Amino acid sequence: MSAYVNLEFILMDIIQRINPSNSDWTMRLQVMEDLRAVVRSVENLRGCTVEPYGSFVSNLFTKWGDLDISIELHEGSFISNLGKNMKLACLKDLQKALRRKQAGWRRLQLISHARVPILKTEAHPSHISCDISINNLSGQMKSKLLYWINEIDGRFRNMVLLVKEWAKRQGINDSKTGTLNSYSLSLLVIFHFQTCVPPLLPPLKEIYPGNLAVDLAGHRENAEKQIEEICAKNINRFRSDRSRAINPIYLSDLLVSFFAKFCDIEVKASVEGLSPYTGQWESIAHNTIWMPKTYALFVEDPFEQPGNSARAVSTRQLKRIGQAFRSTYVTLSSPNEDRNNILATLVSPQAYNSFEGSGAGPSHSNNGYGNRQQRHGPNAAQQVNNNNNNQVQRTRQARPGRPFRPQPPPPPPIMQVPPPPPPPSSAPQNQVWRPRS
Repeated sequence: MSAYVNLEFILMDIIQRINPSNSDWTMRLQVMEDLRAVVRSVENLRGCTVEPYGSFVSNLFTKWGDLDISIELHEGSFISNLGKNMKLACLKDLQKALRRKQAGWRRLQLISHARVPILKTEAHPSHISCDISINNLSGQMKSKLLYWINEIDGRFRNMVLLVKEWAKRQGINDSKTGTLNSYSLSLLVIFHFQTCVPPLLPPLKEIYPGNLAVDLAGHRENAEKQIEEICAKNINRFRSDRSRAINPIYLSDLLVSFFAKFCDIEVKASVEGLSPYTGQWESIAHNTIWMPKTYALFVEDPFEQPGNSARAVSTRQLKRIGQAFRSTYVTLSSPNEDRNNILATLVSPQAYNSFEGSGAGPSHSNNGYGNRQQRHGPNAAQQVNNNNNNQVQRTRQARPGRPFRPQPPPPPPIMQVPPPPPPPSSAPQNQVWRPRS
C-alpha cells in the first residue's frame, strides 16, 4: 500500500483534468489541416507533407500542450538532408504565407539561431501554440520511440504528464530561458524508472542500441522499418523475461521519490551526467565523448548519443531547478500538507483554475489531507490499490504466452483522423508487438 494514499487521490484528480479530451485531439488535427492548406499555397513547399511529432505523437501531451509539426520536403523515397540555410529559407516563405492569413495565425516568430530552426506561431481560434520545423525526421522518430516506451509501463505516461505540469508551474520548462525542455523532462522520468529498485524500464540501449544520426539515412521506409523491428524485438524480449521482477510501486510513491532523487541535481551535475542510454549516472571526467563541451547539466540523448538534451540549461537556472526539486519534495512528503498547497505546487494556473468551484476541487477545510481522506470514506485505501493494480496490469500480463503489440502512435505520420488513444489500462494485451509506421 502507498505511504501517500491522499496524495494518490490528488494525483488522480490532476491527471483527469490535464488529460486531453476528444475535442483537444480534434482541434490539433484541424490545425494541421489548416497548415496543410497554407503549405500548398507556397510554391517552394508544394508536394511537401505536414507531419506531427513531439508529445502529440508520443501521447505525452496535456490539454494545454503545444503542437510540434515538421514539413517534410521529399527527394523521392529517400531521406532528404537539407542544410540549415535552406530550412530557414523555407520557413521564411511559410512565415510570409501565414502572415497573409491574419485571422488564422498569430504571434509569428522565426527562431533562426536554434540548432533546429523553428517557426513559432499560435493557431486561431484554438489558441494552440505551434512549433514548425523542416525535415525533422529524427524528432518524429524520437516521438515514436517515446510512444513505444510509454507502452511498456502504464505509469510512465502519467508520470510524464505530472512532471511536465509541475515544471510549467515552477517556471523551469522553457529552454529559451535556460531551463529544461519537455524532451529532457521525459528523459529524467525514464532515468528515474530505470534506477528504481527493481527497475521499471531497462537501459535504452537494450531497446534501441543504434543512433538516429547514423540510422536515418537512405530509403526512408526501409530505415524506419529497420528501427521499428529492432525495437519490437527488444521490447518483447524485455517484457517476456521471466526473471524480471515487477515493481508495483504506486504513482504517488514514484512522484515523491522522483523529486527526492534529483534534490541535489546541481551538485551531481558538476561531476556526473545522466545517461538513459546506459541507465546510470556517468562520470563526465571519464567520458571522452562528453568532455569536449562543458554544460551546466548533461542529460544524454539516448537516441542520438552523445547529444545533450539539456544543453540549454544555464548554471544560474540549474540552481532554480534544484531548489524546485527540493521544495516540492518537502511539500509532498509532509504528512499534513494542505491540499491547496499541493495543487499550487504541482499544477499550472490553467489546471489549478479547473479545480475551483467543483466537488473534486481544492478542499476549503483546514484539514488538508485529512479532509480528502474522509471524503473518500473508509474504502479509500482499497480504491487506490485497485487503481494501481490497473496501472501495472499491462506489465504483469506481458509474460510469455501473452505477447504485446501497441497500435501505431496516434496520429500516424501522414495524418488521418484516429480515435483518441485508449487509457493505459485498456491497451491491447494479446498481440505480438509489431509497430507500424
